[in-house]
Amino acid sequence: MRILTRLRARADAAYDTAYHSKLRGRVWEALEDTDYEEQHDENRPKSFAYSNPFPPEDMQEGDERSLLVASPYEELLTHVASDLRERRELNIGEMPFTVENVTALAPDVGEPGTSGTLSTGTGVLVRIPPWRFDEYGIDGGHNEAEFWRPELTMEPFRNQIEANLDKKHDLFCQDYLPGPSDVGGDLFDGYELIKTFAIPVTPTTGVTETWVLSKWRFEYSVRDDHHRRHLNLALDAGIGERNSLGFGFVNIVDKTGPGETELGGEDAFA
Repeated sequence: MRILTRLRARADAAYDTAYHSKLRGRVWEALEDTDYEEQHDENRPKSFAYSNPFPPEDMQEGDERSLLVASPYEELLTHVASDLRERRELNIGEMPFTVENVTALAPDVGEPGTSGTLSTGTGVLVRIPPWRFDEYGIDGGHNEAEFWRPELTMEPFRNQIEANLDKKHDLFCQDYLPGPSDVGGDLFDGYELIKTFAIPVTPTTGVTETWVLSKWRFEYSVRDDHHRRHLNLALDAGIGERNSLGFGFVNIVDKTGPGETELGGEDAFA
């Protein structure tokens, strides 16, 4: 589930690529005094993810931009939507906006037999813990996690995003349902790396670090209802780490149902 917010620029502004912590702060403000507020200080995946303000271009006063916020929990999105409607001034870093409209969306990868493509609207963060260096043949020489890079091969990337989605499944889905690692078959049929890049990120106040991220297109074919749930969880909670900082946001760019021709990208936003 997700909400789509239409924005209008209140002034000319350069696109602020360091928008992450400012936007995260507004989401947490919307969740104050709710059942979701306690997640803020917990060392676990959060139950929301969000896109960049898109399209990611410099803007002039009056220009339109959009923003997506996703969650496995409809109630959480209701709190965020209510806050955006009540406080229509939204300043994302150095980009001043007015909220014009908020609507609900329910993207779905499709019933079993559907094939399609997901893309990451924002960079994916995957870090490999030092206790797995030997398994992957990584000569780290230190006790800090390694950011995934293409030269580390696909195996650690696939394993880490599946392990991360397992954690989210344990947190946000019913206990009796099998998670991604409990069933046979891969999460995705194909992985197309678009690019890797490094950006400065402020994960906590007063601390700025350089993180290595990657953008992807993932091909999928829905095997059964369990696989459908796992893929839809990726849409709701993001791929990889630190989704509540705006990383790993996933969109459907195309899908074809059983016996159908290719459908348009119903959720090709960010």
